Amino acid sequence: MIRVPAIVFIMPAAIFDIDGTLVDTYDAHHASWIEVSAHIGHDLQEDQFARQFGRMNDPIIRELFEFAGRSSPGSDEIRSLADRKEADFRSIIEDAFPEMPGATELVAALHEAGWRLAAGTSAPAENADMFRSKLGCGPLFETIVTGDDVQHGKPDPEVFLMAAERLGVEPVECIVIEDAPAGVEAAQRAGMASVGFCSKGRTRDELSAADLVIDSLDELDPDVMRSLLGG
Repeated sequence: MIRVPAIVFIMPAAIFDIDGTLVDTYDAHHASWIEVSAHIGHDLQEDQFARQFGRMNDPIIRELFEFAGRSSPGSDEIRSLADRKEADFRSIIEDAFPEMPGATELVAALHEAGWRLAAGTSAPAENADMFRSKLGCGPLFETIVTGDDVQHGKPDPEVFLMAAERLGVEPVECIVIEDAPAGVEAAQRAGMASVGFCSKGRTRDELSAADLVIDSLDELDPDVMRSLLGG
């Protein structure tokens, strides 16, 4: 009796970062962090902000206090400053929502090709809700894991592993699309392929650990992404 090898069909999944990937939020976050930094007593430099961009609020605020030469804040003060910063951020982008060029077209193409779709972000749930409602592709995401859902922010892989678990897929079946080095590292630690998107404030060298580095979302399509999973 001849045994025919079983053919394994992979159900591919794409997990998108949001800030700087699906939404061009660099300038809005920069402006809102400048205001919080000034309140703390620090003049935030752009290179400091660029390095922090994409991380959770708690470690950013603690670092800003260090920059200002002040003792570490308590949890209540961190929460108050984070809420203040995020409310300011949402007010900046709500009326002129800066969806990243090519975002909806890419997500729609992946959906049409049968990909499972999720987002994994360090942003709080309120921001994620706004993103989902304003993005043209927002309704296509099956789940969004936010900073409120996890205990450890990127580069810890928790956010991406939780997204894969919610989708019911294995990490090896997932590709992460990220604009931050910490996000690329988180994808690697999760055992996932990754695309580094060189959006504003990023360099190709910073994202060189990704399996593919792009300058525009228009460079991606289902075939290109599937090739990163080995075809």
